[in-house]
Amino acid sequence: MKTVFHAASTRGHASHGWLNSYHTFSFGGYQNPDRVHFGALRVLNDDTVAAGMGFGRHPHDNMEIISIPLSGDLEHQDSTGRKAVIRHGDVQVMSAGTGIAHSEKNHSNTEEVKFLQIWVFPNKRNVAPRYDQQTFRAEDRHNLFQQILSPSADDAGVWIHQDAWFHLGDFDAGQTTEYAVKRPGNGVYVFVLEGDATVNGQALHRRDGLGVWDTDSLQISADSHTQLLLMDVPMSL
Repeated sequence: MKTVFHAASTRGHASHGWLNSYHTFSFGGYQNPDRVHFGALRVLNDDTVAAGMGFGRHPHDNMEIISIPLSGDLEHQDSTGRKAVIRHGDVQVMSAGTGIAHSEKNHSNTEEVKFLQIWVFPNKRNVAPRYDQQTFRAEDRHNLFQQILSPSADDAGVWIHQDAWFHLGDFDAGQTTEYAVKRPGNGVYVFVLEGDATVNGQALHRRDGLGVWDTDSLQISADSHTQLLLMDVPMSL
């Protein structure tokens, strides 16, 4: 088993007034050659956007981009004419493929929005751009892992062009569980949304991250009321 630990305090940080962003991996002005990606996981940004503000239209291609609001609602528009609101409890994926331009802004003019922006390298290039969005019930992840993303439209959650699986879990203090890696050769990046946990002997706190690979399972203990995001991704590109 191999691991890499990223303490919350070691993340890159950018503050633009309307945007407060923390980068687990190299992004924008934060460039760290030791933290470019974890396997197919390329970007993990923890963003807070002020009321009424947002990202202007910008292009993407050949990337799977996942948006997960943690509080508040995010408004999305793109060059295909699509307009949608991604609400707290929703997960949206955009397969950029051959290319698409989109904008994201806070849907509220009075409250900030907090969301995760996650990029995953695809296993197919130049696909037709597409979207998938679903709503997930928080009670369905109480003391267990709720699958929110997979490689198949026939499986639970949104789907992407990659052999990746994402899970959310909300665990009471003292709960223990085991997570089985979904695919041989995959690794798992654990991101603590709230609380404290111990994963394979490593103590983790709010917004800490731990990458684990060369193993077939993770042993997880909630040391307090804990919310976790698990990203199970290929380690080779």
